[in-house]
Amino acid sequence: MADVRDGQDTARWRHSLKGEVMEEIRERIFSGSWRPGARIDQGGLADYLGVSRLPVREALIVPHRGVFPASLTREDIRDQYLMLAGLAAERAATRLPKPELDALADLAEQLETEESPAAQERLNFEFHRVLNRGAESPRLLSELKLLAAGVPAGFYEAHHGWAETAHQDHREIVAAVRTRSRVKARRLVEGHFRRGGDQAVALLEERGFWRVPEPGRRIKAGR
Repeated sequence: MADVRDGQDTARWRHSLKGEVMEEIRERIFSGSWRPGARIDQGGLADYLGVSRLPVREALIVPHRGVFPASLTREDIRDQYLMLAGLAAERAATRLPKPELDALADLAEQLETEESPAAQERLNFEFHRVLNRGAESPRLLSELKLLAAGVPAGFYEAHHGWAETAHQDHREIVAAVRTRSRVKARRLVEGHFRRGGDQAVALLEERGFWRVPEPGRRIKAGR
């Protein structure tokens, strides 16, 4: 008889593959190489990634129609995280313990001196993770994680000049949380993500994200 753990391992492996495929598709869409409305070649994508068609179908299949990049409006991009992140910050301002608050300040300082893009991405993620967890709301944290899955890692930081703006935002957010100013903390975080959304829209405009694809155009697997 097969060990039940074999099935569990297989499920985890399939989930991991699906996640990798979804991340690859998101990156191609947001890079502008794939456009909303164009049909994806599932078999070609599976071959390119070296996986079976199953995780590709599970990632973005539209029943009876095939796989298409989802249509996103400019407001969809701007609204990403906005209200929920602000609510999390408002709650964190009154609930975040001092050790976590000190860690938040330290992360903001490290972000200003770190030069590696990969390290900056990691530190930025950790900064917002600490702040969001400070809300002490598993449901809110779950919703924020779900939203985060919709945009490739580092996308909001990719636009030229955004880092300097983000550093200033982070300093002000830390100061508001230190003084337990919950309304100010919420306003600052919402402003932070609103500006990030504007930068993201500008970047997508540059990449031609909203240009209408040719009718019936099929997306090729390669980049």
